[in-house]
Amino acid sequence: MRTVSQGYQIGSATRAYALYRVRRFLHTPYKVVGAVLIILLAYFIIGPLLAMVETTLTWQSEDLRYAPGASPGAFTLFHWSRVLFGRTSVPMLWRPLMNTMAIAIGVSVLSLAIGGILAWLVVRTDLPFKHLVSALAVIPYSLPSWVIALAWIVVFKNRQIGGAMGLFEYITGVSPPNWLSYGIIPITLCLALHYYSFAFTLISGALSSVDAELEEAAEMVKATRAQILRKITFPIVLPAILSALILTFSRAVGTFGTPVFLGLPVRFYVLSTMLYANMDNRFVSNAYILALLMILISAATVYANNKIIRARRSFVTLGGRGFRRRLVRLGRMRGIVAFLVAGFLAVGVVLPLGILVWQTFMLVEGNYSPANFTLHYWVGRPNPRYAQGEAGILRNSMILGGAWNSVRLALTTALITGVAGVLTGYVVAKGRHTLIGKAVEQLTFLPFLMPSIAFGAIYLTMFSTPHWIIPSLYGTFSILVLTCAIKSLPYSTRSSTSSMLQIGGELEEAAEVAGASWSMRFRRILVPLSKRGFLAGFLLTFITIMREMSLIVLLVSPSTRTLTTMTYRYTEQGVAQMADAVIVLLVTLILIGNFLINRVLRSREETS
Repeated sequence: MRTVSQGYQIGSATRAYALYRVRRFLHTPYKVVGAVLIILLAYFIIGPLLAMVETTLTWQSEDLRYAPGASPGAFTLFHWSRVLFGRTSVPMLWRPLMNTMAIAIGVSVLSLAIGGILAWLVVRTDLPFKHLVSALAVIPYSLPSWVIALAWIVVFKNRQIGGAMGLFEYITGVSPPNWLSYGIIPITLCLALHYYSFAFTLISGALSSVDAELEEAAEMVKATRAQILRKITFPIVLPAILSALILTFSRAVGTFGTPVFLGLPVRFYVLSTMLYANMDNRFVSNAYILALLMILISAATVYANNKIIRARRSFVTLGGRGFRRRLVRLGRMRGIVAFLVAGFLAVGVVLPLGILVWQTFMLVEGNYSPANFTLHYWVGRPNPRYAQGEAGILRNSMILGGAWNSVRLALTTALITGVAGVLTGYVVAKGRHTLIGKAVEQLTFLPFLMPSIAFGAIYLTMFSTPHWIIPSLYGTFSILVLTCAIKSLPYSTRSSTSSMLQIGGELEEAAEVAGASWSMRFRRILVPLSKRGFLAGFLLTFITIMREMSLIVLLVSPSTRTLTTMTYRYTEQGVAQMADAVIVLLVTLILIGNFLINRVLRSREETS
């Protein structure tokens, strides 16, 4: 009897302790919010990844075309064997993979060289108009990566694959060779002119942290300039250099717009364009294998970047005695260097947009004479001889609808991710030393590892049919919002977490002692104090989604087209003037949105 009684008492104590833990859990707001977020993030992030892996390991209904005896749903390694070792593995995987790696390495090295030189000139020399140079140098990243690619086509297009001549041939009478018009060289150059802003931002920040006292101390012990550079400046800047190199490489691996515009005309494929081709031809399993390989490459580069960032923290360059930056005097070279920098910024930032604007006023493509000037592609009425009978973009209801879709998608996504970012930032900040906080942080970071076109492919298959409580979203605006929101979550989470970490816990504790509920504390204290992080994430998400094409190119329907996907459509149809006019409209909307949101940010800072 005593044993039974003791067992009963132990069981009662265990149940009481478990009940106590549950009550304590439910009365800890960040844990409740974190648990809900983990469930949702697992469903929307881990679930699609597992579904994609499952698809590659099972027979699919479309496989019956070349495997009549297959049983849909049964386990198989056929797709992996076919993609990795089959007769079509070279054109489907290995050649696009080699092209992708060559482009990514070339873009990374060129971007690093351009961004590093610009950063050194701005931070460490007496270059004139440095603030203007800094502002112009980061503009390319605010624009779609393929703007420069389409400008390149206007200049260097040749007629060997059909169509009108480019500006270079019109002026010189010489047709550019294919290697200059299309393929690996123009793709690499155009992407480098876009992604160099990564290196510029990171390296300029690292150079700004080098105190002049370190270099002066080295000079006092008779160190040469080369030794100072090698032993002091370079070790401090090296983590930023490697980080820029790796981040650029990761982005170049997953880019879609530039390779599709400059590669497909000569059948030059990279992993992203081959993935799109497989999805377009309904070889879903093959596309998913390519997507998984892209994710592995991206994950490896991001892991390396995180290791570098941890190494960066070991350098202490700012002390409590003040800080001075040492400038190199350019002397007689100052004017020449300023002229070269201005020329580069004109070619890399101003000229591409100018060329595209010029093209929109050409009635017939390839004729650059003043007599060919027209406003047809802007305000013209439908004419069957031009633009396949479509009206100019400011009279074109389909394009205006696409513009509204772009703005609506960007604003809706930015608002959703802004709110979700505040919640996840709250959980990560409050539980940064707990399992829940770490789990939320890692889950929100996972979408960053996935190339955009691979992420879009996952959501296309997952939500094209009813999935648990979510109905079929195929062809709807909701699937665009859902995909863009989950993919953009890392940006808003990072900015909101940064703001939440600066809010002292005693503020919320004081409100709790005064009897305020968690919802009131969150609304009245945490949200107002973290508004800067919310608005920063909102701005970054808005710009990113406005210029996004690879993420949604597989998801749009005729009623949900955006300006970016309409650009791709017009380019495919050979209506260059309409494509360029749509780009100009898109860039204008991005700049207006950027200006308005920045005004709101500044006004909020002034009133806070």
